[in-house]
Amino acid sequence: MATTELSRSLKQRHLTMISIGGIIGAGLFVGSSASIAAVGPAIVVSYLITGTLVLLVMRMLGEMAMSLPGVHSFSEFPRAGLGPWAGFVTGWLYWYFWMIVVPVEAIAGANILHAWIPLPAGLLGILLMAAMTAVNLMSARSYGEFEFWFSSIKVSAIIAFIAIGAAYAFGWTSPHGPTFANLTSHGGFMPHGAVSVLAGAVTVYFQLTGAEIITVAAVESAEPARAVAQLTSSIIVRILTFYVGSIFFIVAIVPWNDITIGESPFTRALVQMHFAWAGAAMDVIILTAVLSCLNSAFYVCSRVLFVLAGHGDAPQALIRLNRRKVPVRSVLLCALAGIAGILAAVSAPQRVFAFLVDGAGALMVFVYMIVAVAQVRLRRKRERAGEPAPALTMWLFPWASYAAIAGMAAVLIAMAFTPALTQELRISLISLAVTVLAYLALRARRRSVTAVRAAAD
Repeated sequence: MATTELSRSLKQRHLTMISIGGIIGAGLFVGSSASIAAVGPAIVVSYLITGTLVLLVMRMLGEMAMSLPGVHSFSEFPRAGLGPWAGFVTGWLYWYFWMIVVPVEAIAGANILHAWIPLPAGLLGILLMAAMTAVNLMSARSYGEFEFWFSSIKVSAIIAFIAIGAAYAFGWTSPHGPTFANLTSHGGFMPHGAVSVLAGAVTVYFQLTGAEIITVAAVESAEPARAVAQLTSSIIVRILTFYVGSIFFIVAIVPWNDITIGESPFTRALVQMHFAWAGAAMDVIILTAVLSCLNSAFYVCSRVLFVLAGHGDAPQALIRLNRRKVPVRSVLLCALAGIAGILAAVSAPQRVFAFLVDGAGALMVFVYMIVAVAQVRLRRKRERAGEPAPALTMWLFPWASYAAIAGMAAVLIAMAFTPALTQELRISLISLAVTVLAYLALRARRRSVTAVRAAAD
Protein backbone atom coordinates (compact mmCIF):
# COMPACT_ATOMS: atom_id res chain seq x y z
CA MET A 1 0.00 0.00 0.00
CA ALA A 2 0.96 3.64 -0.28
CA THR A 3 2.92 5.18 2.54
CA THR A 4 0.61 8.16 2.46
CA GLU A 5 -2.60 7.98 4.47
CA LEU A 6 -5.95 9.58 3.96
CA SER A 7 -7.35 11.86 6.63
CA ARG A 8 -9.30 10.56 9.64
CA SER A 9 -11.73 13.47 9.79
CA LEU A 10 -15.08 11.76 9.14
CA LYS A 11 -17.40 11.27 12.12
CA GLN A 12 -20.02 8.60 12.74
CA ARG A 13 -22.83 10.92 11.63
CA HIS A 14 -21.00 11.54 8.36
CA LEU A 15 -20.57 7.82 7.71
CA THR A 16 -24.22 7.09 8.38
CA MET A 17 -25.45 9.71 5.94
CA ILE A 18 -22.80 8.83 3.34
CA SER A 19 -24.14 5.28 3.17
CA ILE A 20 -27.71 6.51 2.89
CA GLY A 21 -26.66 9.09 0.31
CA GLY A 22 -25.22 6.45 -2.00
CA ILE A 23 -28.48 4.51 -2.15
CA ILE A 24 -31.38 6.95 -1.98
CA GLY A 25 -31.28 8.84 -5.25
CA ALA A 26 -33.38 9.06 -8.38
CA GLY A 27 -33.89 5.28 -8.19
CA LEU A 28 -36.28 5.58 -5.26
CA PHE A 29 -37.98 8.87 -6.07
CA VAL A 30 -38.46 8.28 -9.82
CA GLY A 31 -37.18 4.86 -10.90
CA SER A 32 -39.50 3.05 -8.50
CA SER A 33 -42.41 4.01 -10.80
CA ALA A 34 -41.27 1.44 -13.36
CA SER A 35 -40.95 -1.24 -10.69
CA ILE A 36 -44.45 -0.55 -9.36
CA ALA A 37 -45.91 -0.62 -12.88
CA ALA A 38 -44.21 -3.95 -13.63
CA VAL A 39 -45.10 -5.76 -10.40
CA GLY A 40 -48.05 -4.00 -8.77
CA PRO A 41 -48.55 -3.70 -4.99
CA ALA A 42 -46.42 -6.83 -4.45
CA ILE A 43 -43.37 -4.71 -5.31
CA VAL A 44 -43.12 -4.33 -1.52
CA VAL A 45 -42.28 -8.05 -1.33
CA SER A 46 -39.66 -7.59 -4.07
CA TYR A 47 -37.97 -4.91 -1.97
CA LEU A 48 -38.05 -7.15 1.10
CA ILE A 49 -36.45 -10.06 -0.78
CA THR A 50 -33.72 -7.91 -2.25
CA GLY A 51 -33.15 -6.02 0.99
CA THR A 52 -32.64 -9.27 2.88
CA LEU A 53 -30.04 -10.34 0.33
CA VAL A 54 -28.14 -7.07 0.62
CA LEU A 55 -28.41 -7.23 4.42
CA LEU A 56 -26.63 -10.60 4.41
CA VAL A 57 -23.78 -9.17 2.33
CA MET A 58 -23.46 -6.23 4.71
CA ARG A 59 -23.28 -8.62 7.65
CA MET A 60 -20.45 -10.47 5.93
CA LEU A 61 -18.59 -7.21 5.51
CA GLY A 62 -19.10 -6.46 9.19
CA GLU A 63 -17.59 -9.80 10.20
CA MET A 64 -14.59 -9.32 7.92
CA ALA A 65 -14.05 -5.80 9.21
CA MET A 66 -13.91 -7.05 12.81
CA SER A 67 -11.70 -10.05 12.05
CA LEU A 68 -9.34 -8.03 9.81
CA PRO A 69 -8.98 -4.64 11.52
CA GLY A 70 -6.04 -3.76 9.27
CA VAL A 71 -8.19 -4.07 6.14
CA HIS A 72 -10.57 -1.19 5.65
CA SER A 73 -11.64 -0.61 2.07
CA PHE A 74 -14.44 -2.55 0.39
CA SER A 75 -12.34 -4.01 -2.43
CA GLU A 76 -9.62 -5.13 -0.04
CA PHE A 77 -11.73 -7.77 1.71
CA PRO A 78 -11.86 -9.93 -1.44
CA ARG A 79 -8.09 -9.40 -1.83
CA ALA A 80 -7.54 -10.69 1.70
CA GLY A 81 -9.79 -13.71 1.19
CA LEU A 82 -9.12 -14.74 -2.40
CA GLY A 83 -5.87 -13.09 -3.46
CA PRO A 84 -4.64 -10.19 -5.62
CA TRP A 85 -6.88 -11.10 -8.57
CA ALA A 86 -9.99 -10.59 -6.47
CA GLY A 87 -8.80 -7.21 -5.26
CA PHE A 88 -8.04 -6.09 -8.81
CA VAL A 89 -11.29 -7.37 -10.35
CA THR A 90 -13.51 -6.19 -7.50
CA GLY A 91 -11.85 -2.78 -7.34
CA TRP A 92 -12.13 -2.01 -11.04
CA LEU A 93 -15.65 -3.39 -11.40
CA TYR A 94 -16.71 -1.37 -8.39
CA TRP A 95 -15.07 1.76 -9.77
CA TYR A 96 -16.76 1.27 -13.13
CA PHE A 97 -20.18 0.81 -11.54
CA TRP A 98 -19.96 4.06 -9.58
CA MET A 99 -18.29 5.87 -12.47
CA ILE A 100 -21.45 5.20 -14.50
CA VAL A 101 -23.62 6.39 -11.61
CA VAL A 102 -21.84 9.78 -11.72
CA PRO A 103 -23.05 10.92 -15.18
CA VAL A 104 -26.45 9.23 -14.71
CA GLU A 105 -27.14 11.24 -11.56
CA ALA A 106 -25.60 14.39 -13.05
CA ILE A 107 -27.93 14.13 -16.05
CA ALA A 108 -30.93 13.49 -13.78
CA GLY A 109 -30.07 16.62 -11.80
CA ALA A 110 -29.52 18.62 -14.98
CA ASN A 111 -32.94 17.65 -16.32
CA ILE A 112 -34.57 18.97 -13.15
CA LEU A 113 -32.59 22.22 -13.27
CA HIS A 114 -33.38 22.62 -16.98
CA ALA A 115 -37.02 23.32 -16.07
CA TRP A 116 -35.86 26.27 -13.96
CA ILE A 117 -32.73 27.47 -15.77
CA PRO A 118 -32.80 28.07 -19.57
CA LEU A 119 -29.48 26.37 -20.29
CA PRO A 120 -28.79 23.12 -22.19
CA ALA A 121 -29.07 20.03 -19.99
CA GLY A 122 -25.58 18.93 -21.01
CA LEU A 123 -24.06 22.21 -19.84
CA LEU A 124 -25.99 22.04 -16.56
CA GLY A 125 -24.69 18.51 -16.05
CA ILE A 126 -21.11 19.66 -16.54
CA LEU A 127 -21.68 22.55 -14.11
CA LEU A 128 -22.95 20.05 -11.51
CA MET A 129 -19.82 17.99 -12.10
CA ALA A 130 -17.69 21.08 -11.55
CA ALA A 131 -19.48 21.78 -8.27
CA MET A 132 -19.03 18.20 -7.04
CA THR A 133 -15.37 18.29 -8.07
CA ALA A 134 -14.86 21.40 -5.97
CA VAL A 135 -16.55 19.77 -2.97
CA ASN A 136 -14.42 16.64 -3.24
CA LEU A 137 -11.21 18.63 -3.66
CA MET A 138 -11.71 20.53 -0.41
CA SER A 139 -11.30 17.78 2.18
CA ALA A 140 -12.97 14.60 3.36
CA ARG A 141 -14.58 16.61 6.15
CA SER A 142 -16.09 19.06 3.66
CA TYR A 143 -17.45 16.20 1.61
CA GLY A 144 -18.83 14.57 4.77
CA GLU A 145 -20.60 17.76 5.86
CA PHE A 146 -22.10 18.27 2.42
CA GLU A 147 -23.35 14.70 2.37
CA PHE A 148 -24.64 14.86 5.94
CA TRP A 149 -26.92 17.81 5.25
CA PHE A 150 -28.08 16.73 1.81
CA SER A 151 -28.85 13.21 3.04
CA SER A 152 -30.57 14.66 6.09
CA ILE A 153 -32.94 16.59 3.84
CA LYS A 154 -34.03 13.57 1.84
CA VAL A 155 -34.26 11.32 4.91
CA SER A 156 -36.44 13.92 6.62
CA ALA A 157 -38.59 14.15 3.50
CA ILE A 158 -39.07 10.37 3.38
CA ILE A 159 -39.95 10.18 7.07
CA ALA A 160 -42.44 13.03 6.63
CA PHE A 161 -43.92 11.30 3.59
CA ILE A 162 -44.33 8.02 5.49
CA ALA A 163 -46.07 9.87 8.35
CA ILE A 164 -48.40 11.76 6.00
CA GLY A 165 -49.04 8.66 3.92
CA ALA A 166 -49.82 6.53 6.98
CA ALA A 167 -52.34 9.10 8.24
CA TYR A 168 -54.09 9.07 4.87
CA ALA A 169 -53.95 5.30 4.29
CA PHE A 170 -55.39 4.56 7.73
CA GLY A 171 -58.23 6.97 7.01
CA TRP A 172 -57.34 9.61 9.58
CA THR A 173 -56.99 12.35 6.95
CA SER A 174 -58.67 10.66 3.99
CA PRO A 175 -62.23 11.87 3.23
CA HIS A 176 -63.26 8.32 2.28
CA GLY A 177 -61.68 6.33 5.09
CA PRO A 178 -58.81 3.80 4.87
CA THR A 179 -57.32 3.24 1.41
CA PHE A 180 -55.68 -0.17 1.91
CA ALA A 181 -58.21 -1.67 -0.53
CA ASN A 182 -55.90 -0.36 -3.28
CA LEU A 183 -53.52 -3.17 -2.39
CA THR A 184 -55.91 -5.79 -3.77
CA SER A 185 -58.76 -4.15 -5.68
CA HIS A 186 -56.99 -3.53 -9.00
CA GLY A 187 -56.15 -7.01 -10.22
CA GLY A 188 -55.07 -8.35 -6.85
CA PHE A 189 -51.95 -7.97 -4.73
CA MET A 190 -49.93 -9.82 -7.41
CA PRO A 191 -51.67 -8.75 -10.65
CA HIS A 192 -48.89 -10.23 -12.80
CA GLY A 193 -48.33 -13.37 -10.73
CA ALA A 194 -45.63 -14.54 -8.32
CA VAL A 195 -43.01 -14.70 -11.06
CA SER A 196 -43.26 -10.94 -11.53
CA VAL A 197 -42.39 -10.48 -7.85
CA LEU A 198 -39.14 -12.37 -8.34
CA ALA A 199 -38.41 -10.45 -11.55
CA GLY A 200 -39.12 -7.24 -9.64
CA ALA A 201 -36.56 -8.28 -7.04
CA VAL A 202 -33.97 -8.32 -9.83
CA THR A 203 -34.76 -4.77 -10.95
CA VAL A 204 -34.88 -3.26 -7.44
CA TYR A 205 -31.66 -5.06 -6.50
CA PHE A 206 -29.73 -2.30 -8.22
CA GLN A 207 -31.64 0.43 -6.38
CA LEU A 208 -30.55 -1.03 -3.03
CA THR A 209 -26.85 -1.48 -3.73
CA GLY A 210 -24.56 1.12 -2.24
CA ALA A 211 -24.68 0.47 1.50
CA GLU A 212 -21.13 -0.88 1.21
CA ILE A 213 -19.94 2.70 0.65
CA ILE A 214 -19.50 2.73 4.41
CA THR A 215 -16.44 0.49 4.02
CA VAL A 216 -14.88 3.01 1.64
CA ALA A 217 -15.60 6.11 3.70
CA ALA A 218 -14.74 4.47 7.05
CA VAL A 219 -11.05 4.52 6.11
CA GLU A 220 -11.16 8.26 6.76
CA SER A 221 -12.68 7.89 10.22
CA ALA A 222 -10.96 7.45 13.59
CA GLU A 223 -11.90 3.75 14.03
CA PRO A 224 -12.59 2.21 10.63
CA ALA A 225 -13.20 -1.41 11.68
CA ARG A 226 -15.57 -0.44 14.46
CA ALA A 227 -17.46 1.97 12.23
CA VAL A 228 -17.95 -0.68 9.56
CA ALA A 229 -19.08 -3.29 12.09
CA GLN A 230 -21.58 -0.93 13.69
CA LEU A 231 -23.14 0.33 10.46
CA THR A 232 -23.11 -2.56 7.99
CA SER A 233 -26.22 -4.18 9.48
CA SER A 234 -28.03 -1.18 10.93
CA ILE A 235 -27.73 1.00 7.84
CA ILE A 236 -29.49 -1.42 5.51
CA VAL A 237 -32.30 -1.86 8.06
CA ARG A 238 -32.84 1.90 8.02
CA ILE A 239 -32.74 2.03 4.24
CA LEU A 240 -35.20 -0.87 4.01
CA THR A 241 -37.50 1.06 6.30
CA PHE A 242 -37.32 4.08 4.00
CA TYR A 243 -37.80 2.08 0.80
CA VAL A 244 -40.38 -0.45 1.94
CA GLY A 245 -42.29 2.00 4.12
CA SER A 246 -42.60 4.70 1.48
CA ILE A 247 -43.40 2.32 -1.39
CA PHE A 248 -45.97 0.47 0.74
CA PHE A 249 -47.92 3.64 1.45
CA ILE A 250 -47.66 4.77 -2.18
CA VAL A 251 -49.37 1.60 -3.46
CA ALA A 252 -51.87 1.80 -0.57
CA ILE A 253 -52.82 5.37 -1.46
CA VAL A 254 -52.68 5.27 -5.27
CA PRO A 255 -53.99 2.45 -7.48
CA TRP A 256 -50.80 0.90 -8.83
CA ASN A 257 -52.04 1.06 -12.42
CA ASP A 258 -52.48 4.84 -12.13
CA ILE A 259 -48.72 5.35 -11.67
CA THR A 260 -46.95 6.57 -14.80
CA ILE A 261 -43.48 5.25 -15.61
CA GLY A 262 -40.91 8.04 -15.45
CA GLU A 263 -42.92 10.24 -13.11
CA SER A 264 -42.32 10.31 -9.38
CA PRO A 265 -44.82 8.05 -7.57
CA PHE A 266 -44.21 10.23 -4.50
CA THR A 267 -45.60 13.22 -6.37
CA ARG A 268 -48.55 11.16 -7.56
CA ALA A 269 -49.34 10.05 -4.01
CA LEU A 270 -49.09 13.59 -2.65
CA VAL A 271 -51.40 14.87 -5.38
CA GLN A 272 -53.83 12.08 -4.49
CA MET A 273 -53.73 13.39 -0.91
CA HIS A 274 -54.59 16.87 -2.24
CA PHE A 275 -51.25 18.58 -1.64
CA ALA A 276 -51.12 21.22 -4.37
CA TRP A 277 -47.46 21.96 -3.73
CA ALA A 278 -46.43 18.33 -4.33
CA GLY A 279 -44.83 18.79 -7.74
CA ALA A 280 -42.56 21.70 -6.86
CA ALA A 281 -41.64 20.27 -3.46
CA MET A 282 -40.75 16.85 -4.88
CA ASP A 283 -38.62 18.42 -7.61
CA VAL A 284 -36.53 20.11 -4.91
CA ILE A 285 -36.29 16.92 -2.86
CA ILE A 286 -35.42 14.80 -5.89
CA LEU A 287 -32.73 17.30 -6.89
CA THR A 288 -31.29 17.14 -3.37
CA ALA A 289 -31.33 13.33 -3.47
CA VAL A 290 -29.67 13.28 -6.88
CA LEU A 291 -26.91 15.68 -5.80
CA SER A 292 -26.34 13.65 -2.65
CA CYS A 293 -26.05 10.40 -4.62
CA LEU A 294 -23.81 12.11 -7.17
CA ASN A 295 -21.56 13.39 -4.42
CA SER A 296 -21.25 9.93 -2.83
CA ALA A 297 -20.57 8.26 -6.17
CA PHE A 298 -17.89 10.84 -6.97
CA TYR A 299 -16.22 10.29 -3.60
CA VAL A 300 -16.25 6.50 -3.93
CA CYS A 301 -14.71 6.61 -7.42
CA SER A 302 -11.75 8.68 -6.27
CA ARG A 303 -11.08 6.58 -3.15
CA VAL A 304 -11.32 3.27 -5.00
CA LEU A 305 -8.75 4.54 -7.51
CA PHE A 306 -6.53 5.57 -4.60
CA VAL A 307 -6.66 2.06 -3.10
CA LEU A 308 -6.05 0.38 -6.46
CA ALA A 309 -3.03 2.61 -7.07
CA GLY A 310 -1.67 1.72 -3.64
CA HIS A 311 -1.50 -1.93 -4.72
CA GLY A 312 -0.01 -1.13 -8.11
CA ASP A 313 -3.29 -1.94 -9.88
CA ALA A 314 -3.63 1.65 -11.12
CA PRO A 315 -1.07 4.36 -12.00
CA GLN A 316 1.08 5.23 -8.99
CA ALA A 317 0.55 8.95 -9.52
CA LEU A 318 -3.01 8.51 -8.23
CA ILE A 319 -1.87 7.89 -4.65
CA ARG A 320 -0.40 11.35 -4.28
CA LEU A 321 -2.21 13.47 -1.68
CA ASN A 322 -2.32 17.22 -1.20
CA ARG A 323 -1.85 18.93 2.17
CA ARG A 324 -5.51 18.29 3.02
CA LYS A 325 -4.89 14.57 2.41
CA VAL A 326 -7.12 14.46 -0.65
CA PRO A 327 -6.06 12.28 -3.66
CA VAL A 328 -6.35 15.19 -6.07
CA ARG A 329 -5.38 13.32 -9.21
CA SER A 330 -7.86 10.56 -8.51
CA VAL A 331 -10.59 13.16 -8.02
CA LEU A 332 -9.71 14.97 -11.24
CA LEU A 333 -9.54 11.72 -13.24
CA CYS A 334 -13.02 10.79 -12.01
CA ALA A 335 -14.24 14.27 -12.95
CA LEU A 336 -12.94 13.83 -16.50
CA ALA A 337 -14.55 10.40 -16.77
CA GLY A 338 -17.86 11.81 -15.50
CA ILE A 339 -17.80 14.68 -17.98
CA ALA A 340 -17.02 12.22 -20.78
CA GLY A 341 -20.07 10.21 -19.73
CA ILE A 342 -22.28 13.30 -19.82
CA LEU A 343 -21.02 14.26 -23.27
CA ALA A 344 -21.64 10.71 -24.51
CA ALA A 345 -25.17 10.81 -23.14
CA VAL A 346 -26.18 14.14 -24.67
CA SER A 347 -24.38 13.81 -28.00
CA ALA A 348 -25.84 12.23 -31.12
CA PRO A 349 -24.47 8.68 -30.71
CA GLN A 350 -26.38 7.92 -27.49
CA ARG A 351 -25.79 4.21 -28.10
CA VAL A 352 -22.32 4.69 -26.63
CA PHE A 353 -23.68 5.80 -23.27
CA ALA A 354 -26.41 3.14 -23.36
CA PHE A 355 -23.69 0.53 -23.86
CA LEU A 356 -21.72 1.90 -20.92
CA VAL A 357 -24.78 1.85 -18.66
CA ASP A 358 -25.72 -1.68 -19.72
CA GLY A 359 -22.15 -2.74 -19.02
CA ALA A 360 -22.60 -1.80 -15.36
CA GLY A 361 -25.99 -3.51 -15.05
CA ALA A 362 -24.94 -6.71 -13.27
CA LEU A 363 -21.55 -5.65 -11.94
CA MET A 364 -22.68 -5.24 -8.34
CA VAL A 365 -24.02 -8.79 -8.39
CA PHE A 366 -20.57 -10.03 -9.46
CA VAL A 367 -18.89 -7.86 -6.84
CA TYR A 368 -21.17 -8.96 -4.01
CA MET A 369 -20.71 -12.61 -4.97
CA ILE A 370 -16.93 -12.27 -4.80
CA VAL A 371 -17.27 -10.60 -1.39
CA ALA A 372 -19.49 -13.44 -0.15
CA VAL A 373 -17.09 -16.14 -1.35
CA ALA A 374 -14.20 -14.26 0.28
CA GLN A 375 -16.10 -14.18 3.60
CA VAL A 376 -16.71 -17.93 3.51
CA ARG A 377 -13.05 -18.64 2.77
CA LEU A 378 -11.77 -16.26 5.46
CA ARG A 379 -14.16 -17.73 8.03
CA ARG A 380 -13.07 -21.29 7.20
CA LYS A 381 -9.42 -20.29 7.40
CA ARG A 382 -9.92 -18.64 10.80
CA GLU A 383 -11.75 -21.67 12.15
CA ARG A 384 -9.04 -24.06 10.95
CA ALA A 385 -6.42 -21.92 12.68
CA GLY A 386 -8.41 -22.00 15.91
CA GLU A 387 -8.61 -18.21 16.11
CA PRO A 388 -11.33 -16.73 18.33
CA ALA A 389 -14.46 -15.42 16.66
CA PRO A 390 -14.76 -11.63 16.31
CA ALA A 391 -17.36 -9.66 18.21
CA LEU A 392 -19.60 -9.59 15.14
CA THR A 393 -20.15 -12.72 13.05
CA MET A 394 -22.29 -13.86 10.15
CA TRP A 395 -25.67 -15.25 11.14
CA LEU A 396 -26.24 -19.02 10.78
CA PHE A 397 -22.89 -19.62 9.14
CA PRO A 398 -22.36 -21.22 6.66
CA TRP A 399 -25.98 -21.57 5.54
CA ALA A 400 -26.80 -17.85 5.48
CA SER A 401 -23.63 -17.16 3.47
CA TYR A 402 -24.49 -19.92 1.02
CA ALA A 403 -28.05 -18.60 0.80
CA ALA A 404 -26.72 -15.14 -0.10
CA ILE A 405 -24.49 -16.60 -2.82
CA ALA A 406 -27.38 -18.68 -4.17
CA GLY A 407 -29.66 -15.65 -4.09
CA MET A 408 -27.24 -13.60 -6.15
CA ALA A 409 -26.80 -16.48 -8.59
CA ALA A 410 -30.59 -16.52 -8.88
CA VAL A 411 -30.53 -12.82 -9.73
CA LEU A 412 -28.13 -13.50 -12.61
CA ILE A 413 -30.22 -16.42 -13.84
CA ALA A 414 -33.36 -14.30 -13.69
CA MET A 415 -31.61 -11.60 -15.70
CA ALA A 416 -30.71 -14.18 -18.34
CA PHE A 417 -34.38 -15.12 -18.73
CA THR A 418 -35.81 -11.60 -18.51
CA PRO A 419 -35.85 -10.08 -22.02
CA ALA A 420 -35.51 -6.51 -20.77
CA LEU A 421 -32.38 -7.42 -18.78
CA THR A 422 -30.68 -9.93 -21.07
CA GLN A 423 -28.59 -7.33 -22.85
CA GLU A 424 -27.46 -5.80 -19.56
CA LEU A 425 -26.27 -9.20 -18.36
CA ARG A 426 -24.50 -9.93 -21.63
CA ILE A 427 -22.63 -6.63 -21.71
CA SER A 428 -21.86 -6.86 -17.98
CA LEU A 429 -20.27 -10.25 -18.62
CA ILE A 430 -18.13 -8.57 -21.27
CA SER A 431 -17.07 -5.96 -18.69
CA LEU A 432 -16.17 -8.75 -16.27
CA ALA A 433 -14.18 -10.60 -18.94
CA VAL A 434 -12.27 -7.44 -19.90
CA THR A 435 -11.36 -6.83 -16.26
CA VAL A 436 -10.13 -10.41 -15.78
CA LEU A 437 -8.07 -10.20 -18.98
CA ALA A 438 -6.61 -6.89 -17.79
CA TYR A 439 -5.51 -8.54 -14.55
CA LEU A 440 -3.93 -11.47 -16.42
CA ALA A 441 -2.06 -9.03 -18.66
CA LEU A 442 -0.85 -7.04 -15.63
CA ARG A 443 0.27 -10.21 -13.84
CA ALA A 444 2.16 -11.39 -16.93
CA ARG A 445 3.86 -8.01 -17.19
CA ARG A 446 4.88 -8.09 -13.53
CA ARG A 447 6.31 -11.57 -13.89
CA SER A 448 8.22 -10.49 -16.98
CA VAL A 449 9.69 -7.50 -15.14
CA THR A 450 10.62 -9.71 -12.18
CA ALA A 451 12.28 -12.24 -14.47
CA VAL A 452 14.31 -9.52 -16.24
CA ARG A 453 15.46 -8.11 -12.90
CA ALA A 454 16.40 -11.57 -11.64
CA ALA A 455 18.40 -12.22 -14.80
CA ALA A 456 20.16 -8.87 -14.44
CA ASP A 457 21.17 -9.71 -10.87
